[in-house]
Amino acid sequence: MEKNFEIKIEATSNPGIVKFEANFFLTQHTSYEFENIDQAKNSPLAQQLFYLPFVKKVYISQNFVAIDKYDIVEWGDVQEEVAEQIKEYLNSGKTVINETESTTKKVPVTIYAESTPNPAVLKFVANKKLVTAGHEFKNIDDAKQAPIVQELFHFPFVKEVYIDENYISISKYDIADWNDITLEIREFLRSYLEQGKEILSANATVSKETVEKQADINFEKLDDVSKDIINIIDEYIKPAVASDGGNILFDSYDPNSKVVKVVLQGACSGCPSSTFTLKNGIENMLKEMLKDKVESVEAING
Repeated sequence: MEKNFEIKIEATSNPGIVKFEANFFLTQHTSYEFENIDQAKNSPLAQQLFYLPFVKKVYISQNFVAIDKYDIVEWGDVQEEVAEQIKEYLNSGKTVINETESTTKKVPVTIYAESTPNPAVLKFVANKKLVTAGHEFKNIDDAKQAPIVQELFHFPFVKEVYIDENYISISKYDIADWNDITLEIREFLRSYLEQGKEILSANATVSKETVEKQADINFEKLDDVSKDIINIIDEYIKPAVASDGGNILFDSYDPNSKVVKVVLQGACSGCPSSTFTLKNGIENMLKEMLKDKVESVEAING
């Protein structure tokens, strides 16, 4: 399936280095660093970038290309063109890196388990980025395009799976105790990731993109209060929820009853403390920031 690459320009803490982030993974296993065009012989993309006279170093990692530049130019003057060049290259379908067995070294993967406010959910955090956007899987049918999740559903105690950034939240059935199964899941994830096996198929990412594009179109059609609610959720509430291994999505707003409905995912779904979080955290924040516009917040799957 053809991938349609988009590139996002991200500044870094080093003013000389800019990251060009892609919406798909560029390498399977490893991060690469090239200091000159000779070193880049395994990467046609890096070689092409070295033709730009200001390029000092090129880094290619899972879903981004980072470039360290010489001082002769300012990033502000050239970054748009570089982003366009990378995007065109990726969309032409040419090779980013020849990942031959000899050049690919196994990266040691570490996975640690982190508790969440939901006793039925543990968050398994990896030392590498797994996906570029959040995905929720309620059952094995949802996981057709996520090989790693299909395998997780072969464990009889796995109830639901949520993947985002560098972690996988797993919710379990009550029959099993975390003390008995955490090590087994950690080992499974570690060995799966170390082998560089696919996490999501390209289709899953594409369908996610379509959903997000549709969400953007729908956003434009919404009334102003709904837009404000979405912006507040994205800016203030999502980061806190994500650190607990979950996600929250806006569903609807009724201007007459002033009720906001949201969807909870990952660790937040069915969590005993999520009603508390909803009422105290989210509801209070929306009431506070939108004055008389919001009366209450309800989770349609809480």
